[in-house]
Order: sequence, then C-alpha cells, then structure tokens
Amino acid sequence: MTLLVPSPPERRTRIEPIGSEQRLALRAIDWATYQTISKALTGQHVRLTYDCGRLEFLTISSKHGILSRFFSRLIAILTEELNLPILSCGDMTCDNEAAMCGIEPDECFYLENEPRVRGQDEIDLTVDPPPDLAVEIEISPAPRNRMGIYTALQIREVWRLDGVRLSVHQLTDSGEYTESTQSRYFRKIEVAGLLEFIERRTQTDENSLRKSFREWVRQQLAA
Repeated sequence: MTLLVPSPPERRTRIEPIGSEQRLALRAIDWATYQTISKALTGQHVRLTYDCGRLEFLTISSKHGILSRFFSRLIAILTEELNLPILSCGDMTCDNEAAMCGIEPDECFYLENEPRVRGQDEIDLTVDPPPDLAVEIEISPAPRNRMGIYTALQIREVWRLDGVRLSVHQLTDSGEYTESTQSRYFRKIEVAGLLEFIERRTQTDENSLRKSFREWVRQQLAA
C-alpha cells in the first residue's frame, strides 16, 4: 500500500524509537488529510492520535497487542458476572472535528450507553454517544495530551496500564479526570486486583487465567 501525504515546507517530521515500538509525528496536518490517512490505515498495526494539527503514528508491539486483548477479555468477564450489557469496539477511531482531535484507544467499550448503539455496525460520534470506557496500554511513554483528547471526546472513564500499575481515571462535571480506586461501572470490584492476573500471564495460559479471574470476581461479589 502506498500512501501519499502532501508535505508543505512548514511541516516537521520526527521519528522516535521506543523499544520495539516507533512513533512518527507530523505537524500542520489538516482535518481532511487526517481523515484520509485514518481511512487508508484501517486494519493496519498502527495507532493514530490527532490533536489540533499534530498527527502521531505509533506502531504496536506484540507485547502491547497481547496485553490489550487479554485486558479486553477480563473486562468481558466482569460484565458477565455483573450482568451488564457490553459492546466491545476494540481500537475504534474516536474523533471530533469541532474539537480537532481524534484517538484510537487500545480498547473501548459501551456499557451504560450500549442500548443507544445496539445493532449499529457504524458509529458516528457526531450523533452517537462516545464509548463509556477506554483502555490505554502505556508500555512506552504516552503521547502528550492523550487524556486531553479523551476529555474533549467526553469519554467518562479511562483505565491506564503501564505494565506496573493500573489506574482508573473518571471524568468529573468540571471536565477534568480524577483518579479513583474503583470504576463507576464495576463498583464492587477493586480494579487494582486485575493487575495480579495480568502479571501472571507469563506463568500459565490465558484460559486458565480467565477461569481464575472469574472465580476471583465471584469472591469479590460475594464479599
């Protein structure tokens, strides 16, 4: 696939190697060009972040992908045990032309708003609500202002996993994120407890871990 992007003189490009991941940053990218690039790269192993003309490309390492998919399965189990509706949207592009920003979470989910998008294969954030929950896998330094983009998109909760710590960030009425020990969607579960199962992923297979995690969730609910 060949993708041609216009390169005016004022555009600056920077490539930053980050372990097995690389980040490419372009400046002075207009909205239409961002949309063209985003559509052209659909299905590729590249994560895009757009913020007021600055477009970043991040290649995804195998560790990044493994953590993301495993995390998604844990959240699915939580919804099953709590009898909550869910629509898993993976790394769906979430963007807003009015705010001039766009982002691709590692994973995102509709929970409270699932009935409002049920049955839709195409979600349009100009008329549909944003996902309720987004997950960020931050095994490499996070691009600047990603939380600012989530604020602009009004995603109510973001979970951030850096491989060592799992944190929960909730959007307040004042338009800022505050860190919490619990999720507004899984109130009976200590979210930090998920980290143990993520750390154990190198010791056993995923199916065994999922069974252990389900048992742990049931114990939390019973307590």
